[in-house]
Amino acid sequence: MRKNNEITAVSLTKMSHQQLLHLFKTLDAPSINEMHGEYRATLLKQPGFIATLSGYIINNPILNWQTKSFRPVSDNQGRGYNTFLRKNKMIQKFPMQTVIASSRYDAKPVYQLIYKSFHSLCADINMVDEVRKINEHLYLGIGTWGFSEKQQHIAYPFMLEGPIHAYRKDIGIMRTPLK
Repeated sequence: MRKNNEITAVSLTKMSHQQLLHLFKTLDAPSINEMHGEYRATLLKQPGFIATLSGYIINNPILNWQTKSFRPVSDNQGRGYNTFLRKNKMIQKFPMQTVIASSRYDAKPVYQLIYKSFHSLCADINMVDEVRKINEHLYLGIGTWGFSEKQQHIAYPFMLEGPIHAYRKDIGIMRTPLK
């Protein structure tokens, strides 16, 4: 396995799904305070053909996913949103709460994105993302969603690069207030 400072965005795009999951388990969580701004988001190798095709359709022609964005609210919680490009306009959608929590994959700490704290489609499908740090400007994420325990353990890898832009503004209606 390469040292973290030798891993680049390009090398992540060449890794298999299994290699990404293995790498994820070797990484540490970034702090809440470290994650501040907009981070370029890119899907990586997905767990199969259907997931790859779905990711392409949803994230390219339809939604055109650009970034995940975060800001700390306190030392142990933050919030964020996703940004999409539609008709040459940047649109913020799918707000989330962020916390440091135990990973679904190895019980070690992760920077976790909890969508159910807000009203959105991502909340309705039980989406939870986990992020770990590769180096100062590169992060590996694992997206999950589903209605059963089995579905919620299928890993959908993505990478974050940045920050590339300042956090724009809070969006969304909270189901549960941040403390």
